Amino acid sequence: MLFLLNRTGASRHIAPGAQLLIKAACLPLDAREIAGEIALATGSLPTMNKLAPFLWFNDNAEEAAAFYLSVFPHARKLDEVRSKGVGPWPVGKIATITIELEGQEIVFLNGGPAQKLNPAISFFVRCDSQQEIDSYWDKLIEGGKPMACGWLTDRFGLCWQIVPRNISQLISHPKAMEAMLGMIKMDLPALEAAARES
Repeated sequence: MLFLLNRTGASRHIAPGAQLLIKAACLPLDAREIAGEIALATGSLPTMNKLAPFLWFNDNAEEAAAFYLSVFPHARKLDEVRSKGVGPWPVGKIATITIELEGQEIVFLNGGPAQKLNPAISFFVRCDSQQEIDSYWDKLIEGGKPMACGWLTDRFGLCWQIVPRNISQLISHPKAMEAMLGMIKMDLPALEAAARES
């Protein structure tokens, strides 16, 4: 905590943002470092989740991030790290990029071809209507391929499950589970009808 003495000798508390401005005037700090510290003190930087998926892409993490940001209505870019010539990336190339989709933070790495995404990891998208299921399915499958039971692989190799919000409740009914196992894209009216028959 920083206090400032006035001419009478009385002290008063200096707010964190003002402390950093005083620091900036007194120390030869890099301008970006000062701006970062001010942003942290004033709360203007986005808050990062404690836990976040970290996904390995070949060399198209930035393209993938831009695509997902266009698909989800509540989405934003949080951070990026561009190479300054250290490591395997060319100068200016994205090393990592962090985005937020529907409140979920995700970090993407341009890691090269050594590792590939696979269906062992997928994102579960809970939808409130058949219209919403259709919308996400149609956008994410462009350039990708369908799997089964509401699963698809997008053009970047990332897997998604596009499902009704109450999928667990629906498939607790045997006939609805049987119906789902025969589906590619989820058919919510058909699942609801099957659940009523059970």
